[in-house]
Amino acid sequence: MENASPELKAVLERYLAFRAEVDEGKRPWVDLTQFFTDDAVFIDPAWGRVEGIEAIREFLLDSMTGIEEWAFPVDGVFVNGDEIIIKYRQVFPDGRQQSAYTTLLYAGNGKFRYEEDLLNMVQVYEDLTASGWAPPPEMKMPPRHPNRDFSRP
Repeated sequence: MENASPELKAVLERYLAFRAEVDEGKRPWVDLTQFFTDDAVFIDPAWGRVEGIEAIREFLLDSMTGIEEWAFPVDGVFVNGDEIIIKYRQVFPDGRQQSAYTTLLYAGNGKFRYEEDLLNMVQVYEDLTASGWAPPPEMKMPPRHPNRDFSRP
């Protein structure tokens, strides 16, 4: 984070601390919406393009319900201007892990305007199958035909 402006560095420190609290079960994922602009765009590998803060709030509620036992530890943060890359892992309850990356675009005033998450979905599917994990009844599934437009706002 040494390349980050003082403002962005402070925001990233808050964001990463907040995210760690989510990972520890102290906060729900939906609370991360406080870090996004009202017109933010979120790209998820399974759910596709989600636009606007209310849609992102609904997406986080729907997509993160049922996986509370999973962990998403951060391994590194890389900053280039207003673009941030976060290297993290997705860890299943049985210990299986996938490599993952988040790209964030900083909009100023403590908010991000874009997030794109990337995972190897073939590996995710293989690990889900091998682990025997099954979604709980309250879990919602991604759309059958998500919007794959990853363009930045």
